[in-house]
Amino acid sequence: MLHSLDHVIVAVRELESATDTYARLLGRAPSWRGAHPGQGTANTLFRLTNTYLELLGVVGEGPFASRVRERLERAGEGVVGFAFGTDDADETAAELRARGLPAADPLEGSGTDSTTGAVRRWRNVHLPESATRGVLAFAIEHLSPADALPPARVTVPQVAAVEGLDHVVVRSADPDATRKLYGESLGLRLALDKSFPERKVRLQFFRVGGVTVEVASLLGAAPDPAKPDELWGLAWRVPDADAARARLLEAGFSVSPVRNGNKPGTRVLTVERDTCGVATLVIAPT
Repeated sequence: MLHSLDHVIVAVRELESATDTYARLLGRAPSWRGAHPGQGTANTLFRLTNTYLELLGVVGEGPFASRVRERLERAGEGVVGFAFGTDDADETAAELRARGLPAADPLEGSGTDSTTGAVRRWRNVHLPESATRGVLAFAIEHLSPADALPPARVTVPQVAAVEGLDHVVVRSADPDATRKLYGESLGLRLALDKSFPERKVRLQFFRVGGVTVEVASLLGAAPDPAKPDELWGLAWRVPDADAARARLLEAGFSVSPVRNGNKPGTRVLTVERDTCGVATLVIAPT
């Protein structure tokens, strides 16, 4: 039903500044710069190997702009949502309803690149946030060819550039309810559900299209069904952690030393600030 994590959405206060920040962070030039007519929002897209990043800003008035503005005023910048890829929006909507989620009928959308004039078309299957534990989550069927959104051009040595997304982190105060949402209702594959007493955390890993949705919950805390889930952080893949760290330092970021990752066979570093409110990890193979 859902074959990929199509893209992640980061709400930002100032789109031009955020675009420059993520061009430096990823080591890539934007793939797309466009607007949402009638919605009051504009975006910058960076297409990577396994997903794309959408930076979303408010540029006027509209229903979507009101939602984004409310989020920025309430919680600041950060990851606000993600979209899962599907090949058939109609079948996906029907299947989601059969699984108990009140999916809307597919809604057609389109966008125009402000630089090249290229046009992309898609169909979205929206879900109310009351059914997705407060997270903006939807399914998307692309009607345009894949190359209508070109890969983000690498602007630094390849070994130091971000290749793709490793995982997105969701914080949950009711891990069993979140497990039901992502596993049973959305149909993502649960690869691991494990508690780590020494870290006082329970982690659940859901896999889709080569990307992990990691659900983190505090061990020992009573479930709080009324507290919404929070999209918290992103972990980016690079070929070489040391080369990536040197590049990020040169680009003006504050980063941690490289250390061994929690996952065997990985080395990681943390980008400590200036990421538009997104907790950011960079991960590479040993």
